[in-house]
Amino acid sequence: MTPLTTAPGLCRARQWLSAHPLAADALLAALVLATALLGTAAGPHARRFPLGVVFVLFTTLACGALVLRRRAPRTVLAATVLLTVIEVVATRHDEPYGQVTVAVVIALYTVASGMGRTVAWRIAALAVGVLTATVMAFGTRPWYAQENFGVFAWTALAAAAGDAVRSRRAFVAEIQERAVRAERTRDEEARRRVAEERLRIARELHDVVAHHIALVNVQAGVASHVMDSRPDQAKQALAHVREASRSALDELRATVGLLRQHGDPAAPTEPAPGLGVLDQLVDGFARVGLRVLVAAAATEPAAPGRPRTGDTAAAAAAVVGPLPVAVDLTAYRVLQEALTNVHKHAGPSATAEVGILRGRASLLLTVRDNGDGPPPDRTDGTGTGTDTGAGPGGHGLIGMRERAVALGGTCEAGPGPDGGPGFAVRVELPLQARTGGDA
Repeated sequence: MTPLTTAPGLCRARQWLSAHPLAADALLAALVLATALLGTAAGPHARRFPLGVVFVLFTTLACGALVLRRRAPRTVLAATVLLTVIEVVATRHDEPYGQVTVAVVIALYTVASGMGRTVAWRIAALAVGVLTATVMAFGTRPWYAQENFGVFAWTALAAAAGDAVRSRRAFVAEIQERAVRAERTRDEEARRRVAEERLRIARELHDVVAHHIALVNVQAGVASHVMDSRPDQAKQALAHVREASRSALDELRATVGLLRQHGDPAAPTEPAPGLGVLDQLVDGFARVGLRVLVAAAATEPAAPGRPRTGDTAAAAAAVVGPLPVAVDLTAYRVLQEALTNVHKHAGPSATAEVGILRGRASLLLTVRDNGDGPPPDRTDGTGTGTDTGAGPGGHGLIGMRERAVALGGTCEAGPGPDGGPGFAVRVELPLQARTGGDA
């Protein structure tokens, strides 16, 4: 029979024995008993010391106790030690004790491999000491005979082997636990990253849709109102509607491009909007009747050729200078959302004042209006209001605060200074972002 045909049979036998531990222990007890009896009957001392009834009886009882070695290891060890001691005392022969102590060796290994190290070594030391002292005291040879120290060596070696097996099992179990924990951590990290990415994309979509749809709504209303009386103005308003809708589609296309999988066509390469296009944002609001005043300043030492102050949207980008990508995008989105809220809620005659202050380590943005004040659902006075013009379920101010906090900044929103009319938003962004995830 070839190894290819015997290997499956051995595997099945091993699996069956693993599934039936009591049967496996009974088979082991039978093998140990046969080894002890055959070793004594066929050994070099067989003529001088033939098998006796006492030896066979106590050896059979000691080996039979091994059937329960997994269920009660300490009890089995105590029983095998006691039976071996009685057998040694009763027979008082001076032959090698290897066959006599073989059951104790198996029981010691079981205790050392299945219990804690401290308890196992204490029990093993007691068992080895009792057994060694017995053969030294009741044997016919001198106490220092090599056979007596052989008993000590065999039993101590069994305890050491069991402890080594226990340590390896504990090490393997710890490795497996670490692998499971690492896999669980990876899954949790993946879910967290997915949630953060979904939140980021949701903020982008909200900012794009809220701003452009608001402009389209206003211009469409103007066109409908003046269609019959002033067709030229209606035509101009429809042109603005077309321009705003085209801008919304372009930004939506760029945002949805982030969802493309690896191997898909290349994502849009147009850079994300920033303060460099603030003039276009202000012009868009000017076309729908909102007056926007922009003031920018830089407190840090200006680079050669860079102005320190500016009072127009076009000059603001030059005053502020280059910014980290994440900070630049967040600043643009915050101003876009704040101006959209002013346009929706401050009234037709309101004026928005945008302030941009670049410091050495942070960028400060303020947006104030002189309107009649926000409706009751626009803010709760903590900077975490919920209105963007979509009713109580909007997320504009929440989105601004989340963007600021993601970079380690702050966002405050509430009524105008000294409780006067209007509404104010104040956002401070560190120039060194706390993490690079949103970038």
